[in-house]
Amino acid sequence: MRGVIIILISMFWWGKLFAQITFQNTISKTEKIYGVSKFWNEVNYNFVYFDKVDEKAWESMYKSLLMEVQNTKTDYEYYRLLQKFCATLKDGHTNIWLPKGIRNHILNGEFGDYKFSLKNINGKAIITQINSDKKEEIPVGTEIIEVNGLPTSEYIRAFVKPYIATSTKHILENQSVAELLKAPEETLFKLNLKKPNKEKIFLELLVKKATDTKMYPPKKVKSLLDFKWLKGEIAYVSLNSFGDPKIDSLFIAQLPEIKKAKKLIVDIRNNGGGNTNIGMEILKYLTNDNELQNVQSLSRLHVPTFKAWGLAYNLKAKDTLQGSEENRKLIRQAYLTTKGSYYHRFPYYTTENKIDMSSRVVVPTAILIGNNTGSSAEDFLISSDNQQHMIKIGEPTYGSTGQPMLFNLPGGGVARICTKKDTYPDGREFVGYGVQPDILVKKTYEDYIFDKDPVLERAVEYLNKG
Repeated sequence: MRGVIIILISMFWWGKLFAQITFQNTISKTEKIYGVSKFWNEVNYNFVYFDKVDEKAWESMYKSLLMEVQNTKTDYEYYRLLQKFCATLKDGHTNIWLPKGIRNHILNGEFGDYKFSLKNINGKAIITQINSDKKEEIPVGTEIIEVNGLPTSEYIRAFVKPYIATSTKHILENQSVAELLKAPEETLFKLNLKKPNKEKIFLELLVKKATDTKMYPPKKVKSLLDFKWLKGEIAYVSLNSFGDPKIDSLFIAQLPEIKKAKKLIVDIRNNGGGNTNIGMEILKYLTNDNELQNVQSLSRLHVPTFKAWGLAYNLKAKDTLQGSEENRKLIRQAYLTTKGSYYHRFPYYTTENKIDMSSRVVVPTAILIGNNTGSSAEDFLISSDNQQHMIKIGEPTYGSTGQPMLFNLPGGGVARICTKKDTYPDGREFVGYGVQPDILVKKTYEDYIFDKDPVLERAVEYLNKG
């Protein structure tokens, strides 16, 4: 019964409070149906994780959506349905992106006189930045405890999570909080807040561009590469992006100093990726190996005749064990093709390391990782996974990578579908889970408030004990 009450309250608040900017309805019913069908069809044939999809539920959603999209009153409403449909695939490299004309009217945490940045800290929506002229009224560390009459967790579950496409549970939690106050202009939010001193305050805010964009505390500006010395002759190097090849030359320029180190910390917590080869060039200096391992990549292979055979003979898993080796191979391909899980395995290759031994720095090394470590930065971790002198400290990584296929949708939106699956060389999966740390260290609420870095502290402690 309580669940029914929550749904009714949610619908009441949604209808009453979410009077927002009026979007146009420029996409015809025919185009709306086409857009849904285009996405559905491309997923069926190209989505590399289709084997994880509940096909009956997927088909049922598609059929329902064909009717729903025809009844949408605006382009925005239509695209929100597409985003919700896409989110059921649970993949961070499979997304629906709004048309620019809609996207320009969507704001996140901006309310004219107020501007918030939120972070998920131990399952709570915590304000970690606020515009500077409001920092006394709403201190950093303030928690949003209710949104539009609902406890924050329930509001997120009903109105935020269903639209977020991501591969991992921890990123879903993080992104749900980060986008809690993301909405079209003129949307009304009623918020109950709890300050660090436990005082509660109520705010009624209308979404509109912030008048003061100077944030407190100011966002720390990170260079492409940072270097410093820490206690115990530990060299600290942060590699903050593999999106700019300049980082390789910056690293080489710092190499004479790094070579003096007895121990090394490589921080890639803020590295969202870029180009795998850029990270690999740096890794070459940090190992004795002359050959570096890479990810193993797969993509779906669809040969229609095999699917026809699989369906015609109603093949089951047990049938793949019958007959000669060649026969089993053919039956297996037919059976797996009907399931959308027969793969082309790309040739596995290693990367040759020709760096002179005298230029390498092979010392006890701690690699700092976190939820924002993604894509080619995760490839860096896969390639360094077999290095005995290295240890990973921090939190699980982003857990999403691959090769997206992009295509246009009616009204100016864009869809992308992940077509390539990457794993460890031995087949272990990290997409959907993240690369796991050897030593798990999480920031607490107090760490954020007092600007402490327990991950770095733990790394220094570990290396100095070794």
